[in-house]
Amino acid sequence: MIAASFPSLLQRFFTERLLQHRQVSPHTIASYRDTFRLLLRFAADRLHRAPSAMKIEDWHPAFLGTFLEHLEQTRGNSTRTRNSRLAALHSFFRYVALTEPAHALLCQQVLAMPSKRYSRKPIAFLDRTEIAALLASPDPSTWIGRRDRTLLAVAIQTGLRVSELIRLRRTDVALGTGAHVRCEGRWNRGKINVSTVFAGQDVGVRQVSDRIWLVSFMDYDLGYFDDETCRLEPIDNPFKPKVLPMSPE
Repeated sequence: MIAASFPSLLQRFFTERLLQHRQVSPHTIASYRDTFRLLLRFAADRLHRAPSAMKIEDWHPAFLGTFLEHLEQTRGNSTRTRNSRLAALHSFFRYVALTEPAHALLCQQVLAMPSKRYSRKPIAFLDRTEIAALLASPDPSTWIGRRDRTLLAVAIQTGLRVSELIRLRRTDVALGTGAHVRCEGRWNRGKINVSTVFAGQDVGVRQVSDRIWLVSFMDYDLGYFDDETCRLEPIDNPFKPKVLPMSPE
């Protein structure tokens, strides 16, 4: 049996593995696409071979390690970006290991390549004065200024990621009683944001069934929010002492 070529494996990885089987988000597709675009350009310069003529054996750990160093040293990418590119390569070789067992040893060696450690910077938050200055920066007399101020206000109130914010539609915003913003979070998970805060503690909301959300405060469940009717059904005595299960001993 003839093993599949690298171009065939790469195409099936995107069209079958990512799109059909895993149904990943467009952002993941774009990130993986950029990884292989950079890798193919790097390989073409180093191996003096067209991408269509490359083989799966060309991607041995030493060569991929050189590619990752190129990203950091030549392109100036951060360690987090380098690890993201490596994660895309790991995903591809996990797929190759399942579909082409003849390359199992190569896949094992590539999958053993570790991510690079890096120090995480502390997350800084804006105080009220800085928030007011940020919201006052757009010009409210223009359409673009009003748009920018609205986007900034929604981002500050809900804490949405930029990718979540730019995908919002008018139907995702409910005003009036029980005002909230509904969006699709990471891994296509439903997500709802409310801006109510009690004593500095955020109100947590998580989806428990179709259009039903559990509202909690600290470690206490307050009630169930109906996304369709925008009504909250409270739980009787939510702050009562919790009864822990007895030990079987």
